[in-house]
Amino acid sequence: MLTYTNTARLTGLYFKRIGKNKAYSKYVAGEPPGPSIKDLNGPANKRMKQELSEIQSTLSVDRFIDLDRSLGNYFVDADGNVFLDVYMQIASMPLGYNYPALLNVYKDLSKLKYLVNRPSLAMFPPSHWAGHLKRTLLSVAPPDMQYVSTQMCGTCSNEQALKHVFIWYNRKRNGGRDFTRQELDSCMHNRPPGCPNLSMLSFWGAFHGRTTSSLSVTRSKPIHRLGFPLFSEWPAAHFPHYKYPLEENIRENNQIDKKCLAEVEELIHINEKKGWPVAGIIVEPIQSEGGDNHGSPSFFRELQKICKKNTIALVLDEVQTGCGSTGKMWCHEWFELPSPPDLMTYSKKMLAGGYYHTQEMLPDKAFRVFNTWMGDPARLFILETVLITIKEHNLLQNVQKVGKVLLEGLIGISKEYSNILHSARGRGTLAAISCKDEATRAKILVQMKKRGVIGGTCGPTSIRLRPALIFEEKHANIFLDKFRESLKAL
Repeated sequence: MLTYTNTARLTGLYFKRIGKNKAYSKYVAGEPPGPSIKDLNGPANKRMKQELSEIQSTLSVDRFIDLDRSLGNYFVDADGNVFLDVYMQIASMPLGYNYPALLNVYKDLSKLKYLVNRPSLAMFPPSHWAGHLKRTLLSVAPPDMQYVSTQMCGTCSNEQALKHVFIWYNRKRNGGRDFTRQELDSCMHNRPPGCPNLSMLSFWGAFHGRTTSSLSVTRSKPIHRLGFPLFSEWPAAHFPHYKYPLEENIRENNQIDKKCLAEVEELIHINEKKGWPVAGIIVEPIQSEGGDNHGSPSFFRELQKICKKNTIALVLDEVQTGCGSTGKMWCHEWFELPSPPDLMTYSKKMLAGGYYHTQEMLPDKAFRVFNTWMGDPARLFILETVLITIKEHNLLQNVQKVGKVLLEGLIGISKEYSNILHSARGRGTLAAISCKDEATRAKILVQMKKRGVIGGTCGPTSIRLRPALIFEEKHANIFLDKFRESLKAL
């Protein structure tokens, strides 16, 4: 039987074996040597899209993946086209496709039973659940954040985290007293005082999810919000949009930080006067969907000071930036905050959702932050092996090393094509570059796909890269070559 201990041992033996064989990838044996395109609009993809369109919307479908043939950093579609995937299922694949150790996880019957018998974690957690959480999620918890709540996805993680903020804020404001009859009655009519006039502050360009509260703090694209009733009194401040290269624009970018922070303080005071006090601020360490907009370490340290000064909660949304893609387990580790955020949400490369939080943020009553499953325990067994692999094979160091190659290459290309590209930026392999306009970006992405590269978009004009943690220098160089070829073909 495979166990936690010998899974790690077998993973180590696997890597030694493929090292002797001098495989193309030092992480995954049998990975393709590069992209290979047969027919971008092949018959299999067309047929499958037609079949699927008869039972659900396919407006967002790009192409169909062959999960049997995709491997490592390479996405193989239904027609046999082989793509270097630098988008990785919208930043959600930590070790790429069909990583061998992950395929072995459910050979352990005790783990398979978690998959077959899915428990309601908040009411009937499985035996030894605390030990499993300590071995996985709490082993990579940010310092001084000793509590974790498991959830399903990034959206519900943010939605539930905001509830923690409001519970904490009301408890503090009401001195911890129990609810009054008026509160109990009025909340059933969606009215104060039971449903108080409170707000969350977010930032223009933010993306935090698609349920009501998380969508109310999302400000990236109109299509996400159109037609839905949302919390209109929840304010948004401007997030820094720096001038690049950073080292040549230090003074101007410092002024941008100060202006954004001043607006945050102003909005807090405005909302207090309007009768919609700000209970918390939610922010991404790097705005991803909104355009890969970076905030400086000093920006985030000052933002935390503002929260503490005004006794409001700070929620860091690490759904896309977490699990190593910036070269540290959590992006906010780069900021050297003097104390932990009040809550920090995660998902995507963590394979399920959830959030860490401080003791102050614990709910004081049952069923206020609740759903049937409260996460997916079976996914944590896969995450367990991911975390072993990250540690045993120094993947955070790999991300930092490869990230330098990637960013230097993007900067060089942006200088070659300064008439259409600018603002190459990144932390680790979480990188992006901006195009002169949306139409140019669309043309570049078409040319990239013709050359066998899948990338993503973000913001109005940017291309984003979200490769797996096993993305090597050779993959970065293949991408950079294909990217340059794509630009030449315009």
